[in-house]
Amino acid sequence: METNPILPINADTAIPGLTLNLPANDQATVQPSAAPQPVDKAARIETIDLIRGLALLGILMMNIPGFGLLPSGFNRLMNSPAGPDLYAFIVVSLGFEGTMRGLFSMLFGAGMVLFTQNKREQINGPTVAEYYYRRLLWLVLFGVINAYVFLWRGDILFFYGLCGMILYPFRRAKAGWLIALAVLCMGLNSIRTELWYSELRENRAGYLEAVKQEKAHKKLTDKQKEAKGAWEKFEKGFKPDPKKDAKELTEMRSGYGTVFMHLLPENSSSETFYTYYGSWDMLLMMFIGMALLGWGFFANKLPTSTYVVTLLIGYGLGLPISWFYTKAQVDWAQHAGQIVDNYRTIPFQVYDIRRVLLALGHASLLLLVYRSQLLPWLMRALTAVGQMAFTNYLMQSIICTLVFHGYGLGYYGKMAFHELYYVVAGVWLFQLILSPIWLQYFLFGPFEWLWRSLTYWKLQPMRRSVAVG
Repeated sequence: METNPILPINADTAIPGLTLNLPANDQATVQPSAAPQPVDKAARIETIDLIRGLALLGILMMNIPGFGLLPSGFNRLMNSPAGPDLYAFIVVSLGFEGTMRGLFSMLFGAGMVLFTQNKREQINGPTVAEYYYRRLLWLVLFGVINAYVFLWRGDILFFYGLCGMILYPFRRAKAGWLIALAVLCMGLNSIRTELWYSELRENRAGYLEAVKQEKAHKKLTDKQKEAKGAWEKFEKGFKPDPKKDAKELTEMRSGYGTVFMHLLPENSSSETFYTYYGSWDMLLMMFIGMALLGWGFFANKLPTSTYVVTLLIGYGLGLPISWFYTKAQVDWAQHAGQIVDNYRTIPFQVYDIRRVLLALGHASLLLLVYRSQLLPWLMRALTAVGQMAFTNYLMQSIICTLVFHGYGLGYYGKMAFHELYYVVAGVWLFQLILSPIWLQYFLFGPFEWLWRSLTYWKLQPMRRSVAVG
């Protein structure tokens, strides 16, 4: 189960016909006047906002269990899969888990390139790099606010701000090198997972040997005791703990201060954990996104046949792999010991491959629908949602915490797994309706406006002089 949203930098995008043939040197053109400003609506790449809108709405499907479901609820579902809960899990896991987050990461990488491209160095004043890193430092702070003020336990803005700082030196790298970097990140992530799984297999083997020795009434060695204890602790994580669940329910349904204190240790530890364990995952997709921008994929500049082929490959390979992954999730929850005994490599190693394939499939399908001019009202609404992605993402945190936490409606732990998606549908409808209306009267979403004003250290215009018809 994925509970970590990712919001891309809502990049100042360039004109649809931009070229990525940049100067070989590291210096941008020096301009004596006109300090850098955000790119206005007319200069945005509409299809980037469109895909971002899809990803923004889609990510809530993975995040909603983190808002409203007990941590033990997922294992309960996996151990007794049936009915609407099972169908909801299959749809979400098979087609969307990790893929919406993958698209966000790709667009973050693309946004980094576009943000730096659309700026020119000034004789006096901050450099492009200063604007860029200032932007990311504010993003880190927004992540802290999302976790510690809005109390969303799955925030990832903090980590995106940190990972984005690594991308800047690669902003002018060729697409081939960016793909190579993505493969390297995937490899490092795979090695890290394999090392963890190898240790788990050792503990499992030690546990089995210890059980055998105990049955033979033989004394265990210290190493066998350690392995047995480690495996039993691992298995215990799959079993519900009624006392822990009761404490979780009581505190999450309490007032703001109690919820804050309850989530404080989890939020604090996750910032360290995901910075180490999640960075390769994020960077992998960011580098792919930078490469795809260079090829014109997100700007809708490739032939229709290319998007059709990408869709067929993405779904043709991604869905079967995703079915294997989805089944492995159930098997892992029910029979983790058997998986460890029978698989030399953990089945979840296919995760990154499946999410790359399905993310490209989803993006290609959306671009083909956009080109066909079908559902123009939906395309416009999704584009508006994507243009306000930062606001809409934080709005999801605010709405969902108010629905589930005790200082709001207090529905935490009260809904079945499939019922959580009624809330998702409601939030989708709200944001699809509100975003286009808001942008008729305002240039940015409120949080986009705040972020830009802080980045440029100057209040940005907010209202449109004339409402858009």
